[in-house]
Amino acid sequence: MNQERFLLSMDKRGIATLTLNRPEVANAYDDDLLLAMTNVMEGLARDASVRALVIRGAGKHFQAGADINWLNRLSRQGPEQNYRASIVTVRFSKILNELPKPTIAVIHGGCFGGGVGIACCVDVALATPDALFAISEVRHGIAPTPISTHMVHALGLRQTRRYALTGERFGADEAARIGLVHEVVAADHMEARLAEVLDAILLGAPGAIAQTKISFLGANGMLLNEREATLLAHEGWMQRQSSEGQEGTSAFREKRRPGWHHLPAE
Repeated sequence: MNQERFLLSMDKRGIATLTLNRPEVANAYDDDLLLAMTNVMEGLARDASVRALVIRGAGKHFQAGADINWLNRLSRQGPEQNYRASIVTVRFSKILNELPKPTIAVIHGGCFGGGVGIACCVDVALATPDALFAISEVRHGIAPTPISTHMVHALGLRQTRRYALTGERFGADEAARIGLVHEVVAADHMEARLAEVLDAILLGAPGAIAQTKISFLGANGMLLNEREATLLAHEGWMQRQSSEGQEGTSAFREKRRPGWHHLPAE
């Protein structure tokens, strides 16, 4: 089942492509999908023939965060299941961030919540002009703690504070300005630009690339240890199970404004 929800291919150069394949829900993820992709990336990390990983989204959007149906199920479950959901998300982000291969995201359409987390964890993020971004968790009564450290590392604290606290949507040019994506590339030129980036990567020695990446992350405190991962997961599920998290999930499902929203006075 999971292999149908994402597609994995490898070309003769060792370029792996992982395509999120749930276009009917804008490639939203649940715990099963995250676990399967984490297992795949652990395998890619050990495979000496793999030179780089490209992440794409099928259909109109790149990735729209967590699946609302999964969140609905979690709202009726207990602490153990909710902690598991959070730690799965944390560990997926960790393996992507620390993968000893160059990683590239090709982003189009919607990129929300966890999709932004993917953009923050890869080494190169390319976006088409139609890409639309949001760190929208607070609008649903939850906190983006599983991806919080990666957002701060990618965007800096100043920009992360703004967009994670307001939940505002912003376009590709703004994403480039704040450092979420490296380049905005016209859709009809994206494949050519991706090929150029991959050619540049293939000129580098695989071992030197892996050492460079782990050295950069380690020297700057960006390697997540188990204690930190556990804390992030705990904070995430606690907020998701709060009264705000319950109301936010219900409001999103019912397509209404949450109870904490107050319209400005006339």
